[in-house]
Amino acid sequence: MADMHIQLAVLGGGPGGYPAAFAAADHGMQAVLIDEGSKPGGVCLNRGCIPSKALLHVAKLLHEAEEAAECGVVFQKPVIDLDKLRSFKNGVVGSLSGGIESLCRARGVELIRARGTFVNSRELLLQYPDGTSKTLSFDHCIIATGSQPAMPPIFNIGDNRVMDSTGALELQDIPQRLLVIGGGYIGLEMGTVYAALGSKVSVVEMTAGLLPGADRDLVTPLQKRLAQAFHAIHLNTKVAKLEATPEGIVASLEGEGVEPRQTFDRVLVSVGRRPNSRGLGLENTQAQIDEKGFIRIDKNQRTSDPLLLAIGDIAGEPMLAHKASREARIAVETLLGEPVEFDNIAIPAVVFTDPELAWAGITEAEAKAQNRDVTVYRFPWAASGRAQTLARTEGLTKIIVENTKQRVIGVGLVGPGAGEMIAEGVLAIEMGATARDIADSIHAHPTLSETLMEAAEGILGQPTHAFKPKKKHA
Repeated sequence: MADMHIQLAVLGGGPGGYPAAFAAADHGMQAVLIDEGSKPGGVCLNRGCIPSKALLHVAKLLHEAEEAAECGVVFQKPVIDLDKLRSFKNGVVGSLSGGIESLCRARGVELIRARGTFVNSRELLLQYPDGTSKTLSFDHCIIATGSQPAMPPIFNIGDNRVMDSTGALELQDIPQRLLVIGGGYIGLEMGTVYAALGSKVSVVEMTAGLLPGADRDLVTPLQKRLAQAFHAIHLNTKVAKLEATPEGIVASLEGEGVEPRQTFDRVLVSVGRRPNSRGLGLENTQAQIDEKGFIRIDKNQRTSDPLLLAIGDIAGEPMLAHKASREARIAVETLLGEPVEFDNIAIPAVVFTDPELAWAGITEAEAKAQNRDVTVYRFPWAASGRAQTLARTEGLTKIIVENTKQRVIGVGLVGPGAGEMIAEGVLAIEMGATARDIADSIHAHPTLSETLMEAAEGILGQPTHAFKPKKKHA
């Protein structure tokens, strides 16, 4: 017989888990939140989204101080206090994780700091940090155990100078030479931080371009800026081997025109993430795991086991915190018998580099691959009054409209603040808005959000502040 029983157990305290426990409690359910970390919030809050954005904020300040010289304002060379910088980052994390603990108490959700593994479909074994253990039975369990950085064996050479994203965020020092393996969003964000702090950053990407999932016209302005900020960007290049030496980590690179052996003080491996489905005892349940390690779910977040649901990174791609939070509510409402399912068609993606990239809905590349009948309009930020005042005219706003019904099905942005602006695109796509709806909605002037309005005007004809001659047909 189990030591404890609960109506709902939520396994994992990240951006999927704690919203699920809170939503359940708000609807009168008895819920516990089980997390093996010392602080709730999961990877996103403690070792991912939040600390990286705190450091990116500092990187932005450093860039802006340097660029202010072009506007006639010259600052002295900055002095980096690593201890204080780490304290700032950790303070942000501590404040937010403390807020989650307070909300647990306010909602009556018990926070259990323990590792949970399934004994069967109705029971968890809780192993506490002090070595003790208890069993917990439940009516239902929502699995939200997240993911962790992937570390291919070829790079796992047992040297702490080879880091994953968690290690990079610890900011132990500012390496003179940093190799970033992987040109995805994690590698580019952390590369941006270290470059701003003074490291010579070299990025190696196996494919032909950075951020493979994004449209090339959005990536181009970023890549041009990173080419100036980084020491080197090697595309179509492979890291074949890492070797630890007293002088540094020697990387063997394979690519056209690339020096084959280069030495670095530190290496950041950012080649993706894998779901935390191993070691959970899922084999003792009816839940099924696919070939990538994700738990198979339906549109209600239900697994193949009638008592188990799964949300967040462990439940499939895209592995994004905001997707997990949405799935949390769907899972709880499913348990409550509500007619709900995951039917969202616009999950925003944001890359917090400088400039930022953001997109939602279908990309232009996907539209072409699917032979969709669409119209695409790109509004250049060089024509934006607000962008001019910010001295940041490299940006671009793109709208993709389905021609049959004139609905907006995709929005893409590159430029400062793109991550804040994509929300309008998400709302337009989810609400089935047309280009006319956006164009006819008054946007404040002068703001960067006007570029969405003018891009929509471009779909209909000509925007006010840009002009593209019509193609003449023979």
